[in-house]
Parts: sequence; C-alpha cells; structure tokens
Amino acid sequence: MLLFFFFVALAGSVCPEEVKPKNIFILAGQSNMAGRGGLNTPKWDGKIPYESNPNPNILQLALDKSWVQAHEPLHAGIDYGKTVGIGPGLPFANAILAKDPSFGVIGLVPCAKGATKIKQWALGTKLYTRLVDRAKASLQSGGKIQALIWYQGESDTNEKADAESYKSRLEKLFQDFRRDLNAPDLPIIMVAIASAEGPLMETVREAQLSINLNNVKCIDAKGSHLNKDNLHLDTASQVLLGQKLADTFLSSFSH
Repeated sequence: MLLFFFFVALAGSVCPEEVKPKNIFILAGQSNMAGRGGLNTPKWDGKIPYESNPNPNILQLALDKSWVQAHEPLHAGIDYGKTVGIGPGLPFANAILAKDPSFGVIGLVPCAKGATKIKQWALGTKLYTRLVDRAKASLQSGGKIQALIWYQGESDTNEKADAESYKSRLEKLFQDFRRDLNAPDLPIIMVAIASAEGPLMETVREAQLSINLNNVKCIDAKGSHLNKDNLHLDTASQVLLGQKLADTFLSSFSH
C-alpha cells in the first residue's frame, strides 16, 4: 500500500514530457458530466470512492492545458462558478485500466459546463470553441483521441422548442466536432438523461436514444440514484456510470 502511494505521489510530480497520454478522452456536457456526486449541501463532502482514486497512468488536461495527475474533482476550475464533486471520468478511466492493464496512459480532457443547453454548445459558441481548443491542445504532446464522452440534456427539458430541436442540434454538434478534429469516425459515447429540470424529459430522452450516427453509442442512465435535489447523480451512480461507459468503450471501440 505504501508503495502504491509512493508511485501516485511520483506521478503527480512528473512533467508531460516524461509521461505522455497515449489514449485521450474528451469529457463534455453539463453538470452530471462535470460531477455533482457528494453535493447534498452547497459544499462537496470531499468523499472520494475507491473507483475515483488517482492512478499513475491517468492524467488530466488542466485549465492551463498542461498534463497533470488526474484527481477529483476532475472539473474544478473547468466548470467555473459551480461547486463540483464526483463525476464519471475517473471511475471510467480506472475501470478501463482494471479491465485492460495494458491499455496505456489515459488522458482525460474535462470540458463540461453545468446548466447549459445544447444550443450553447453549437458551432461558434464559447463552449464549442473551448471544447475544440482543449481537444486540439491535448494532442500537442502526442497520443490519440479515442472518444468523446457526452452527458447533457437536462436543461433542454424546460422549453418545447429546445426539446423538439434537441436531436438535430446534437447530431450537428457531433458532426461539427468530428470535422474540426479531422476525425470523421471519432467514437462518441453519450448518456441518455436520468433526470430533468423541466417537464419534457421524455422528449429529450427519445431524441437521445434515437440518434443514429456512425460510431455513436448511447448509455441509458434512467433509474440512477440522485442527490437530494432529484437532478444530479449521487456518487455511487457516477461510479456505476463510469464503469458502464468503460464497458461500452471496450466492447464497441477498443480493438
């Protein structure tokens, strides 16, 4: 156990020139991707599950676009102006390495922003520009973007116009992102929402579950346990979601 923590500490001090991510994953969407696990009060409870522990082979792209040791809360500083907690990113990466120890160094690129509608991620917006900019920056020291992981939609359940245009807007976002990264077949794993801000959850869920683009897989989060706010996934559900995302990636896109 002491040896494990020694290597974790060591990994936290290495430079990106010494440890480079081989497999890069872009994490985008709104608050349930950014992570609200452990937020039953205005302050994060600070409890980190075993599945979210640091790993010498998991890095994250920091706010300044440098590679650092990945740690919770993964979206601190990225989901600015919000209190963040446990999300699915680290459980996802740890699950991949547990199932495939030879997978190599993983680089996570947090980009999610809470309380955002799909139209706020459209081509030309600040969030879209930041998403593409951080994705491209992650490639500067080598490696390959293996997938975009997307979890968003709760904020599009308030207005009929937003819910009914959700499918076309999401498909356009995915197509634009692939084009701007020159990766037309980039794997995308998206999550169908488990909760909603408004009354049109099923309209948005139907749109998500009916996306029919090449190399896009959808995981259904319905039934996940939520925080007391009945909107955000609790820590246990975030861990489970991360593991499901890992299973989907390994079974569908890892060859």
